[in-house]
Amino acid sequence: MVAAMAISGTIGWLVVVSGRPVVQVVFWRCVFGALVLLPVCAAKGYLRAGRITWRQAGLAAAGGLAIVANWLLLFAAYSGASISIATTVYNTQPFMLVALGALFLRERLTLSKLGWLSVSFCGMLLIVQIQPDAGVTQEHYLQGILLALAAAFFYALAALFAKALKGMPPHLIALIQVSVGAVALAPLASHGGWPSGLAVWSTLFTLGAVHTGVMYILLYGAIQKLPTHLTGALSFVYPIVAIVVDGLAFGHRLHPLQAVGAALILLAAAGMTLGWSWRLRRREASA
Repeated sequence: MVAAMAISGTIGWLVVVSGRPVVQVVFWRCVFGALVLLPVCAAKGYLRAGRITWRQAGLAAAGGLAIVANWLLLFAAYSGASISIATTVYNTQPFMLVALGALFLRERLTLSKLGWLSVSFCGMLLIVQIQPDAGVTQEHYLQGILLALAAAFFYALAALFAKALKGMPPHLIALIQVSVGAVALAPLASHGGWPSGLAVWSTLFTLGAVHTGVMYILLYGAIQKLPTHLTGALSFVYPIVAIVVDGLAFGHRLHPLQAVGAALILLAAAGMTLGWSWRLRRREASA
């Protein structure tokens, strides 16, 4: 789980250094990811006829479109709000999922969840009101934040589709998702010209093979072995690594108020994910 999250934390760095249009980056990520997941699914027997129903395939494909939209929006957010801020704002996804669950699955919206939502909202306010670094206008900065929020929404939407696919092998879900993404983006893949040079192709291949194929295999392997609360806790390795990498690779440092806002958002996301309660438990006095 730690390895999967650490790999995820370096995605933004590779997206930026590739220098390619966002649509093209996502397309090749889907293609190379599918090339890794295809033999894995075949070896596990997931590609046999009758393994899944048409309904399951349709839901997985819909989730794939949501995942592709999520990647497009998140990668586009990096240029406006930086990798650190975009990744932090993106971690509001648990609240998006709770809202969608309340709307479509009639899941209960508790006072505890509303409390964590309020904490996250306060963190968002601190981040939004900060002036961006030199070279980035306030308009682009806010646009990057909105793109990251939209990416979080589509990730939550994909998670909602995944909830309806209980019992379906997760590796197969991932394969269908990246395959749908590759097909959907194929007409736009040549936008900005085809990639050229070993460095660019190596970056795109790494994004697809390692940061998609291998990362999904590690992630799903971890989910099968770890209890839910530990999986949720270790998922916060991802934004921490992303913030560190952004600082080391591009020199982006969070302003003090941005750091406070980011901490509040991650704290609220952790409280929501791990089910922390606001009630103070009384400790029994020892004799």
